[in-house]
Amino acid sequence: MSTRAESYLVGLIGDGVMPSLTPPMHERAAQVHGLHYLYRPIDLAELNLPASDIGELLHAGAKLGFNAFNVTHPCKQLVLDHLDDISPTARAIGAVNTVVIQDGKFIGHNTDASGFIRGLHDGLPGAAKRKVLQLGAGGAGAAVAYALLADGTEELHIVDLDEERVEHRVRELQKHFPHASVHAATPGHVPQLLGQVDGLLNATPIGMHHHPGLPLDLAALEPRHWVADCIYRPVDTELIVAARDLGCQVLDGGHMAVGQAVDAFEIITGIRPDTQQVRSHLLELLDKGL
Repeated sequence: MSTRAESYLVGLIGDGVMPSLTPPMHERAAQVHGLHYLYRPIDLAELNLPASDIGELLHAGAKLGFNAFNVTHPCKQLVLDHLDDISPTARAIGAVNTVVIQDGKFIGHNTDASGFIRGLHDGLPGAAKRKVLQLGAGGAGAAVAYALLADGTEELHIVDLDEERVEHRVRELQKHFPHASVHAATPGHVPQLLGQVDGLLNATPIGMHHHPGLPLDLAALEPRHWVADCIYRPVDTELIVAARDLGCQVLDGGHMAVGQAVDAFEIITGIRPDTQQVRSHLLELLDKGL
């Protein structure tokens, strides 16, 4: 934002967001920079509200003096119809996770994509990204696929159990990156594809506390591969642990969580917090079991 408010009131709208670590990450970053900053979760499940109420929540928040909102599942696409302006990246991805309120107008951004790439550059500097295999074509998958292609990936294979969803995602990406090679694939293609790519990215929920396990058979994984995960709870997913044990370079989901939070904080306040400081705080919170 171009003008700095005397204080900031920010919310996180989504389903099941009460345990989110985004609020404490933002508040600690604000404390470091001497800002008055209050960040509150607005949980649809707790309030017994449907995701379709996202527009009403934005307008109510504006009346109550909120400066901005982060938006998460299942509202990242529903919110698009309630915005006055959308950043080119967010429009191309088809999802918004950050909304700032300026002069009574709602402006949407997507920091999932920028946060992922920032994390990839910080955590895996110099990693080959020309050919990548991605698991998952959902909300997070849309953002990270766009990010990879924007960052120079030339060949991207996306695997998803929902054939219609992955075909739609591939078509959308091809519109924005006509010179790249983007393909839909099924889980049965994974062993063959691993032999052709530089790295593997998990954008499915498999590996989360509530969805434990591995998102693929690791038999075809090699030490030459880098492996990244979008999941940060736990930060050491079964995939990350297994890949690290195999000798692969790994990027845990905490890098993306920090990257998107840092980028959103900068959009909201105009101040960029120190990425390493925010990551240290996140790992501290995770160590406490929060």
